[in-house]
Amino acid sequence: MALKNKRGDNYPEWYQNVISEADMAENSSSPGCMVIKPWGYGIWEKIKDALDEEIKETDHENCYFPMFIPLSFFQKEAEHVEGFAKEMAVVTHSRLEQKDGKLVPASPLDEPLIVRPTSEAIIADAFSKWVKSYRDLPVLINQWANVVRWEMRPRLFLRTREFLWQEGHTAHSNAKEAEEETIRMLDVYKKVSEEVLAMPVIPGRKPEHEKFPGAIDTYCIEAMMQDGKALQAGTSHFLGQNFAKAANISFVNKQNQQEYAYTTSWGVSTRLIGGLIMTHADDEGMVVPPRIAPYQVVFIPMVKKPEDEQRIMDYIGKITSRIKSETPFGEKIRIKVDKRDKNSTDKFWEWTRKGAPIICEIGVRDLEGGNVMVRERIKLNTPEGKHVVGVEDFSQTISSRLEKIQKEMFEKAQKRLNDNIRTDIKTAEEFKTYFTSPNEWIEDGKQGKVAFVRGKWCGDENSEELLKAMKITIRCLPFDQSGTEGECLLTGKKGATLDVIYAKSY
Repeated sequence: MALKNKRGDNYPEWYQNVISEADMAENSSSPGCMVIKPWGYGIWEKIKDALDEEIKETDHENCYFPMFIPLSFFQKEAEHVEGFAKEMAVVTHSRLEQKDGKLVPASPLDEPLIVRPTSEAIIADAFSKWVKSYRDLPVLINQWANVVRWEMRPRLFLRTREFLWQEGHTAHSNAKEAEEETIRMLDVYKKVSEEVLAMPVIPGRKPEHEKFPGAIDTYCIEAMMQDGKALQAGTSHFLGQNFAKAANISFVNKQNQQEYAYTTSWGVSTRLIGGLIMTHADDEGMVVPPRIAPYQVVFIPMVKKPEDEQRIMDYIGKITSRIKSETPFGEKIRIKVDKRDKNSTDKFWEWTRKGAPIICEIGVRDLEGGNVMVRERIKLNTPEGKHVVGVEDFSQTISSRLEKIQKEMFEKAQKRLNDNIRTDIKTAEEFKTYFTSPNEWIEDGKQGKVAFVRGKWCGDENSEELLKAMKITIRCLPFDQSGTEGECLLTGKKGATLDVIYAKSY
């Protein structure tokens, strides 16, 4: 029972259709914002839990800062302000009053407040008060928060005016330590993306024109979606002393000399859910990796006669009692018994649309045979996707089943990424022809018309305009540089040495 929109027919509509049918989120009456519904928010909670654990393992502590930031704080860092100016929401009044029968703003603020687009400015101010000596360093903090950026073309999970995220901020006594911190956290993002979200990524450094406003260097992880476009899944920024100088984060070093700290910032957001959808969903709906599924195993009672209902429910209760102590991925298994008074076939398709990893349909025949009907979401329309197993076998293998599904989802996405990175394009002419071809959904196991190109770039200052004209971007300079020379695919110049990933992007 495929969705009304298929990936290969209309990818953007398919994406919206997946979200709607999986009941993950919806557009809010507040323009440009979204309501994240329980299934979507449950996925975010599991991502948050996994990432929060990794962040704390690296000695960072959680805290919280105000969402309102004085305008003067941003004016201290000109490049940072310029980078976010068009996206900032500004509070100018403190209350409303009735006038001619309408509510209008009253009581202008002495100083406008920016609704947090990111927190470097307000956190740098706090660091300037906390840091006085080298003994106060490093400062390693993280916050889970909402931010506001006034997007002109909102799209659920990918770009909304308000979204949820995590942002880490640190201060260090020297540049080497701060740079190491920047890469360490990028490695954390890569680990969570691949091991938890089953979403393979390419780590690398952003080109100069793509850096975070005010940063010395920006590093990123880039994922490939099923339509061949890139999604920036996380960023980590080495800020040098720029923000420290603007906010006066200074300290007395071991030589009893005053100097400025070196800072970093790094973050991921609910955009990861958009990445999940476009990495794993299919023409039947969402497919959720078991590690972040709010419910990993869903039981649907198949009741045909009212007198059988209690027997079936008791049988399901015995099964869930057997498996509730199982710990796939080292965590207690998450089980849902769908007791709603609703057609069982409709319930099956609802959970299929949501992408629950394992759906078990239990009827009288299963009860009498001591069996479980198991449906694996990733193999929905295959012979292996539906099979009957004994309760004992089911109980003993449920953890390994879920772990195997997780592994297979990552391997499938990794193969798609590997198969669709073009490395055979060597000239600017070939490159232009490739990226002016129609963009298509990439069928699994086949080469898409337009996806990623890994090739040479000369670092030309005019690159940004050339990229805009072709409607592509340089996603990153991968860490595994070849060190060879070749023709710049963008300008045609000879002797280019930088390896980059070119792609269309979200």
